[in-house]
Amino acid sequence: MFTDRTVFIWDVKDFSQREHKSVRVNVEFDHPTFVKWSPDNKAFLIHRYQDGSIEVYKVEKKKEGGIGNVTVAHTFPKLHEEELVGMSIASNGKFIMTCTSNNDLVLWDLKGQVIAKVDTCMMTTFCAKISPCGKFVLASGFSPDAKVWEVVFSKNGEYQDVKRAYELTGHKSGIYDIACNADSSQMVTVSKDGTWRLFDTKVEYKKGQDPQLQMSGKYKNPEENQAIVALSPNGVVVVAVNSSLQFFSAFTGLLDQTIDNIYEGNITRVVFEATGRYLLTSGPRHILVFHNVTGYKCDIYKSQEKLKEHQTSATKERLQQIIKDSQAFLSSISK
Repeated sequence: MFTDRTVFIWDVKDFSQREHKSVRVNVEFDHPTFVKWSPDNKAFLIHRYQDGSIEVYKVEKKKEGGIGNVTVAHTFPKLHEEELVGMSIASNGKFIMTCTSNNDLVLWDLKGQVIAKVDTCMMTTFCAKISPCGKFVLASGFSPDAKVWEVVFSKNGEYQDVKRAYELTGHKSGIYDIACNADSSQMVTVSKDGTWRLFDTKVEYKKGQDPQLQMSGKYKNPEENQAIVALSPNGVVVVAVNSSLQFFSAFTGLLDQTIDNIYEGNITRVVFEATGRYLLTSGPRHILVFHNVTGYKCDIYKSQEKLKEHQTSATKERLQQIIKDSQAFLSSISK
């Protein structure tokens, strides 16, 4: 998305090709600050910067494959007056979340009706997201604790309640950003105090069990600018500050590499694709895609550690193959 009132749609199947085809979608009289895909990839949502409304765009597919016509299908009623810091649609397709900097978190159904309102109670909210599994809503801000709520639906799919699940604690200052893995069993926070913290969140929170700290690390942010964090499925924590990326191992907490000055301006989003092999970033005028080199190193480390344990012959063979394939990839990009 760009401030020139456009949204570009790309096919990830083209990432390995020389030519990257895209479809341009024009947004009339405004530009979007958030763009989110629906779970079935048949539509996407945008938040319009000027008038604060949310629009749903329908995406058609061509018979021969590829992206066809893109048209506005629905506009939600305007609710927020303040700046949005988060907008997401649940992967289960049951609800949409929006949140402002002044702590107003709202859950919508897919028709644009408000189903719940939550006060994040953070003085100022910096970010809000729906977990990839679609079960939780996450928020962080001026408070040194990030908050997680469970969104409860009945067996027939009707909304019932939004309940506090747990908090992620231990930082000494406000939390800039929060991210989690696909099944919400791990969550990572990045704070103004100069640290990131990785939590084991596969807990029985309904019985009062709290998340456990798995690993933490320090990142470089001398001017205390707002940081963004992402967590890969193969054990990599990435912290973005200004226009630089810092890659950490979630197993050791150590900094593996830094990539500086990737944009002439600040990074606005960081996200890993499903396999963790690629990291996508957005910034001024471009979307950049990086090989997750640290992820291959983490695969080697994790496999070597598991080989030290008692394993079946089939498991040993699989782990050795992961090590071999990962080493081959690292050798190929170092030439």
